[in-house]
Amino acid sequence: MRKNEVELMTGESLTVEYKREYIDDIKKTIIAFANTDGGELLIGVDDDGTVLGVDDPDDVMLKVTNSARDTIKPDVTIFMRVESRTIQGKSIISVSVQKGTACPYYLGVKGIRPEGVFVRQGASTVPATESAILKMIRETSGESFEKARSLIQELTFECAKQHFLEESLAFGKAQQRTLGIIGEDGAYTNLGLLLSDQCQHTIKLAVFQGSTKNTLFKDRAEFSGSLLKQLDDAYAMIDRYNATRAEYQGLKRIDTRDYPPQAVREALLNAVVHRDYAYSGSTLISIFDDRIEFLTLGGLAKGIARSDVLMGVSVTRNKKLAEVFYRLHLIEAFGTGMLKIKESYSNRTLQDFIQISDNAFKITLPNINKQPQHKEGELPQKNSYQPIEQRIVEYIDKQGTATRAQVQKAFNLSQSVAGKRLKELVEQGAIEKKGKAKNTAYSAIEPK
Repeated sequence: MRKNEVELMTGESLTVEYKREYIDDIKKTIIAFANTDGGELLIGVDDDGTVLGVDDPDDVMLKVTNSARDTIKPDVTIFMRVESRTIQGKSIISVSVQKGTACPYYLGVKGIRPEGVFVRQGASTVPATESAILKMIRETSGESFEKARSLIQELTFECAKQHFLEESLAFGKAQQRTLGIIGEDGAYTNLGLLLSDQCQHTIKLAVFQGSTKNTLFKDRAEFSGSLLKQLDDAYAMIDRYNATRAEYQGLKRIDTRDYPPQAVREALLNAVVHRDYAYSGSTLISIFDDRIEFLTLGGLAKGIARSDVLMGVSVTRNKKLAEVFYRLHLIEAFGTGMLKIKESYSNRTLQDFIQISDNAFKITLPNINKQPQHKEGELPQKNSYQPIEQRIVEYIDKQGTATRAQVQKAFNLSQSVAGKRLKELVEQGAIEKKGKAKNTAYSAIEPK
């Protein structure tokens, strides 16, 4: 008795499946074999092992190959061998499938979800659980969350496209592959998910009355969508609550923001760029009367200590995300964020502003106007603390004209905040707007 006949007598198992004839669901079995331990599918054999044969072996082989190539992602055909065999004088089709190296394999129309991913369970083909899918992704992609395939493949990038357009950067498929938004298998990566309009990670911001969370909310919001949009929205809301205190030195008025805008910007960028997105919780920002707290999921990267961070040492957890932010001029250089925060609080009290646990990282910015404003006989640094609107007007007056992008870069502002400030200054009559669309520029009002 030949080996094939022995196998038929043993019945179906984890690695053997019988089909009386070709049916469309055969592709699910192929996926299951590729995602589990491989196996052999025999077409033309009844469930009890009776050899029935197929009428047109060539046609069946063509259907199997076309179905696998057209419906299964990533390409599984390189792990398949389809051939015709003769058993008991009848032709059957053998589909041998090896375990793939790019698990999970899935139905393209269903995506990387339980209804699209299948595994073998005993002698049956069943949908994979979400935890099993995540395990396959981790095993395939190693430790890199960014490089792993996104569970969601129906992604759009309207916000990202606008940000790249503002910086005169291309954002086509070729650039998305270079950036790591699209992986080597042609599927969107988790980096793509983070930058997409469908990003499922959020930032939650709450404003409290007083200095503890036991008091009433003054305001709160949850920001979703692309991380780029979340950055803009979160910064804009923080800026609304970043009050200005005025004091006088003789006849001279000196204005001081509660929080140095540069410190807020760097703390917010740190919370977004360095968080561990393998966790599903939100980034939390809490504004109290005397401080702002930025709580980020994920502790320090391996091998880095708190003292290293304060010295400017940086090991980026999300390297490709940081590279995207660098291209968009949101990040000037790696490892400078903590140093900039310290510099913006020069001559101020800034002790223990970083707290670290195994799974979390918190930055606390004290409210300058709740602290002694300056050392006796010493004035605050004007350039660091005067209202941003006044500084923008002075900058435009000095330059003659300036674009929104130039103002954004000069003052480390987000796109939306820079646009909002310029619009307010135009409405107040402090500056005037000239040109349209890409030719828009702003200039100081000429005295009459």
